[in-house]
Amino acid sequence: MTDMGTFTEIDGRAAVRFIRTYQHPVERVWAAVTTPDGLCHWFPSQVEIDLRPGGDVIFLGDPHTEDRRGRVLACEPPYYLALTWGDDELRFQLEAIGGGGCRFTLYDLLERRDAAARQAAGWDVCLGELDKHLAGQHTEGPHGPTAKAWSPLYDAYVAAGLPAGAPIPDRPTTS
Repeated sequence: MTDMGTFTEIDGRAAVRFIRTYQHPVERVWAAVTTPDGLCHWFPSQVEIDLRPGGDVIFLGDPHTEDRRGRVLACEPPYYLALTWGDDELRFQLEAIGGGGCRFTLYDLLERRDAAARQAAGWDVCLGELDKHLAGQHTEGPHGPTAKAWSPLYDAYVAAGLPAGAPIPDRPTTS
């Protein structure tokens, strides 16, 4: 799928939103987006998660950020999960659709508005890996050699008008 994310505001915060439609039941997509065995195929870090409101979330091994902790804000299996990821808030919303399929919406409520293009490009890479995983294809995750390239996606989001300018790990800043 090549659907670009969109910039929006939610609860007064800048956010990026992605919508994907899968020909799989909600329960299958829920497992892919909430369990360590599913997340390892597409999420940018390893995740340990206690799926209950107030539960701990531990993010490890992302080569572009430090290990961090988060908290589950809401969990309504198999339809909704909200959690903190650093100073961002992630929301995963699933909805059953006709024919046994599922609509998956990912929201990233951003710590800073100027991170929209950076985060959108990152999620675009990650969701490309999720798409492959759910299609039964081999994935090596968003940091693997077969994942989409991040830089052209970032450039496309900037060209589309998403706010940019936040620091980018492993990229020198320009003065």
